[in-house]
Amino acid sequence: MRLTIYTSSSDEVGEPYRSTAAALGERIASRRDELIYGGTAVGLMGVLSAAVRGGGGRVTGVLPQLMADRGIADDACDELVVTDGMAGRKQVMMDRADAFVALPGGFGTLEELFEVLTLKQLGYHRKPIVLMDVAGFFAPLLGLFRHLFERRFANPEYARLYEVVEHLDDLFTYLDAYEPEALPTKWF
Repeated sequence: MRLTIYTSSSDEVGEPYRSTAAALGERIASRRDELIYGGTAVGLMGVLSAAVRGGGGRVTGVLPQLMADRGIADDACDELVVTDGMAGRKQVMMDRADAFVALPGGFGTLEELFEVLTLKQLGYHRKPIVLMDVAGFFAPLLGLFRHLFERRFANPEYARLYEVVEHLDDLFTYLDAYEPEALPTKWF
C-alpha cells in the first residue's frame, strides 16, 4: 500500500509526536508499504522517513523546488520528486496514494488534509483518509467539524469521509479493511 502521510516539518515538536512518527515509519517498513511524504529531512517528516528507511522500507519524497533550494530536501529518499510549486507537489502525492494519513502538523498539514477531504466529498477520489489523533491533537479540529455538521454547513454524513484513530493497530486495521462507500452528493 502506498501511504501519503501529511505531517509537520517543525523540529520544535517533541513527545509523543516524534515517537509516534517513528513507530509509524517502522510499521510501514515492516508491512512493506511505501511512504509518500513531503520530502524534507526535518521535523516529523524527517523522523518518519528515517524510520521507514531504517526498517528497509521504500520512501518517496515530493517537494517543491523552493524547499529543495533551502537545503531541506531528504536526499536519502529512494525517489525524490521535485516540483515547480506546492500545487504540483500535492498533486503528485495525491495521484500516487492508495490512502492518506494526517499526523499532527501545522498549516500545511491541515491544508493538505482539507484538500483531500474536499476532493473525496466532491467524488474525485474514494481513498481512505485517516487522522492519527496523537495525544488529542485533532480534538479542536474535530470539534469544529461537529460545529459545521450541527449548523448544517456540512452534511453530517460527511463524518464518514475520514476515520479518526489513536493507535497504530487501529490505523492499519482500518486501512486493510477499507471499502469505499457511497456518500450523498454535496448540496449547494
